[in-house]
Amino acid sequence: MKLVPTLASLLLCTALPLLAHADNAARTCTEVSVDGYKAPDYGCLSQQMGGDTDATKAAKKNREAQQIPIEKRPPNAVGLATPAATGVRMGNTFGNSVKPQRP
Repeated sequence: MKLVPTLASLLLCTALPLLAHADNAARTCTEVSVDGYKAPDYGCLSQQMGGDTDATKAAKKNREAQQIPIEKRPPNAVGLATPAATGVRMGNTFGNSVKPQRP
């Protein structure tokens, strides 16, 4: 008598995970809504739009272009003072005094 409910529960426990992961091919994106603000899954949307090889090549070129060696970067990007920035800081005392007009 107890064998039938045990077998039924065992079958149900093994079938539920298979049903939960059944439709991976559909690739539906989930959209989360919190306090009325919607936040789509941009990673999923990009995958649905396709893996364009030209786009990946362009993204790689962009990343390489942004990785400029430190000796070729402009001084303000490295944190060094430029003559223009020093002139703004010193104000009308630039070249006349060691005390800046603005601290």
